[in-house]
Amino acid sequence: MTIRLFALSFDARDPQRLAEFWAGVLGFEVADDPYGVAVLPNDDTGFRLRFLPSESEKTGQNQMHFDLTSQSLEDQEATVARALALGGRHIDIGQLPEEKHVVLADPEGNEFCVIEPGNNFLADCGLIGALASDGSQAVGCFWAKALDWPLVWDQDEETAIRSPHGGPKITWGGPPVAPKLGKNRLHFDLAPPADGDLQAEVDRLVSLGATRLDIGQGEVDWVVLADPDGNEFCVLPPR
Repeated sequence: MTIRLFALSFDARDPQRLAEFWAGVLGFEVADDPYGVAVLPNDDTGFRLRFLPSESEKTGQNQMHFDLTSQSLEDQEATVARALALGGRHIDIGQLPEEKHVVLADPEGNEFCVIEPGNNFLADCGLIGALASDGSQAVGCFWAKALDWPLVWDQDEETAIRSPHGGPKITWGGPPVAPKLGKNRLHFDLAPPADGDLQAEVDRLVSLGATRLDIGQGEVDWVVLADPDGNEFCVLPPR
């Protein structure tokens, strides 16, 4: 078994508050985490959400965001209303008036979209339809190899991958890729299987184009790397 996507981690000034928001929006369960707070999926999402304490301020748009799906206009309206009631808010990131998706932010300003019904690309996905990312074609191909997930879209420098077991798609929009404004507030945590080898996995990821990174983590039992676009991610001990 190859390395797996264990978690999508958020830097959070109030991890408990943010975990409760996302658990409420998604219908997931809040759980303890050794380093913060976790939200555990009850569907085929395949990875948990982790909310880790951070004092850093958000600057600019995040490199990735959720696209939530809708089965009907009433379903879309209900998801938006639920998010607003839990502390979300409408935001303007330059979307056009004729666009039918709704752009929101969670209580700490992390952007996400509630997609209108009838979106063919996300038709067979659950509530989390996609993790939409700003990134190059090369980084999409890197993550396909890193996770051993097939490319389900590769056209005009836009790419998408999806676990063979289903769950959300992870997409990269191609150029122009926005300049990086410091450490990303969202990052992937990967984990080898229980009988896996952390160092061997790190070496494999480096051979695919990752680079080792020092973000001041000090002496820890995980390894920090960056993908070919410079986005940070962590490789945790086998589990």
